[in-house]
Amino acid sequence: MKYRRLGSTTVSAIGLGAMPLSIEHRPDEQRAVATIHAALDAGVTLIDTADSYHWHADERGHNELLIARALARYGGDTSDVLVATKGGRGRSGDGGWTVTGTPAHLKQAAEASLKRLGVEAIGLYQLHKPDPDVPWAESVGALRELLDGGTIRTAGISNVTTGQIRAAHAILGDALVSVQNQYSPAIRGTEPELELSTRLGLAFLPWSPLGGISRSSLDGPSGPASAGTAFHRIAAERGVSPQQIVLAWLLARSPMVIPVPGASRPASIQDSAKATEVELDAAELSELEAARPDN
Repeated sequence: MKYRRLGSTTVSAIGLGAMPLSIEHRPDEQRAVATIHAALDAGVTLIDTADSYHWHADERGHNELLIARALARYGGDTSDVLVATKGGRGRSGDGGWTVTGTPAHLKQAAEASLKRLGVEAIGLYQLHKPDPDVPWAESVGALRELLDGGTIRTAGISNVTTGQIRAAHAILGDALVSVQNQYSPAIRGTEPELELSTRLGLAFLPWSPLGGISRSSLDGPSGPASAGTAFHRIAAERGVSPQQIVLAWLLARSPMVIPVPGASRPASIQDSAKATEVELDAAELSELEAARPDN
């Protein structure tokens, strides 16, 4: 495993996106815990979660509680593991998602997450999504209050624009350490946010980083197929999985990128963790950059 900076902390260059362990089609707890333990065994020290990663309406915090149990049952040292959670979204139980970014909600949600994780302070607390009905400065201001009160150690923002990054940075200063936006071979529209994060020294955590490389995408003559074909071909030539090629490509985009691929099986995160061993050459990177979904 290789490592990167997230604020003043060093974390694994590949994190674990724990959402699949708690939402629809989730595995049983034995396999879920085994998946988290496999990540730790592979050197993963960043686990990404949220209070809204659950299935049924009455399960808020399911993923946070699962991670806390898995860490408690792990036989090795977990003192260097950073659990990054989020607040500001909810689930209704019918597959829908809600957004609530009021300061009162965010502060209450953070305190509840703190208890579920069983820690003295949340290492990284992320505002899950801007609430269009709440001024951005008010939502970010709640993070400032949580920092000042010692509930959280660092702050992050997710699903944001460059303007929202700049505004949050002005309010939070060095306490803002990360941006988490969707970014993948199929979804590259957040490159301006990636570039700004790099300039500001903020870790950029792509969510759904493996989008656009499913084998089904190889059947079409255009769309994600063009990107998917390139990733699959280079993977076959190197004798590794397409997922490793995607993650290696993401790591090469910026030294601030820390992908958090989801996993629901031990083998999946073990494979993803090996991406740090893949060094793509200039020709390969050029081909993958050109293999955009709209080509």
